[in-house]
Amino acid sequence: MRHRVTSHRARRLSRGLLVAGALLVVATPLAAQTFRTPWGDPDLQGTWTNQTLTALERPAEFAGKPVLTEAEAEAYEARLHQQNNADIRTPGTRRDVTVAYNDVWWDRGERIVADRRTSLIVDPADGKIPPLTPAGQARAEASRRHAAAMGDNPASWEDLDVYSRCIIRSALPRLSTGYNNNYEIVQTPGYVAILQEQIHDTRIIPLDGRPRLPGTPGQLLGESRGRFEGDTLIVETTNFTDEMRGATFRDATRSMVLVERFRRVDANVIDYSFTVSDPETWTRPWTVKMPWNRETGLIYEYACHEGNYGLANTLRAARKAEQDAQSKR
Repeated sequence: MRHRVTSHRARRLSRGLLVAGALLVVATPLAAQTFRTPWGDPDLQGTWTNQTLTALERPAEFAGKPVLTEAEAEAYEARLHQQNNADIRTPGTRRDVTVAYNDVWWDRGERIVADRRTSLIVDPADGKIPPLTPAGQARAEASRRHAAAMGDNPASWEDLDVYSRCIIRSALPRLSTGYNNNYEIVQTPGYVAILQEQIHDTRIIPLDGRPRLPGTPGQLLGESRGRFEGDTLIVETTNFTDEMRGATFRDATRSMVLVERFRRVDANVIDYSFTVSDPETWTRPWTVKMPWNRETGLIYEYACHEGNYGLANTLRAARKAEQDAQSKR
């Protein structure tokens, strides 16, 4: 939300002490410090946000330009703020209804990533998701046809994805969205737990090298195993499920492999990246790199649809639309 801007600006001052109006630089840079838990693991604990204005894929206007100048970045951010402003809309229009909230409720971020990249994707070098395989194209087309046939009138709850049904926000990996971009990391000896703010999913990641579960049907968040290599937490997740609509990442299959890397670079930033591989979906693996920035507040309980009355209302409206159409025949 917008009230978080103050905390973002405070981060830029956190490497010094403000005394009598003067900024005194701390003798030992925070980036040079080692953050460790009492039992010696790299310490990633805290509340973090992955909000950013940087797009997943490089926009066409920046083709062949992986990094912006400072002036270009400032102009681009100002333009995005204007485009994203939910208060700019005409009453009575479809946008006025679909945008729903006014701008104070959105949390898209204030800045692009600090190194001014034009895409979160760093591999391939063009900043684009690799082409789909023929099988991946077929699944994407099936999803498109389903959405077109359903329109605004789902026939049943099975037509809706896991997000609309308040089961999980979306499949892993997670990207920055319009709001609820916060995470809380908690560590104990042998485990890392990551709480996602929206729909309050919690991943429990064992670090003890245990074998994966045999013969399971797949899980909504997959099955994660972690290990530390130096100061980096590496988490490999497999065993996803594709048996529920929206439960896989961008129509990938249950065979997708997700490798995430978490490295704390200073008191206020985790360098986060992930690589997704699924030969049945994309012609090659691809990698995203984005920062997780520290948040000073708490994560509060997320109540999806306050009892999920939104799902019942969606189906009720669809049946009413069918009745109205039938009565006009």
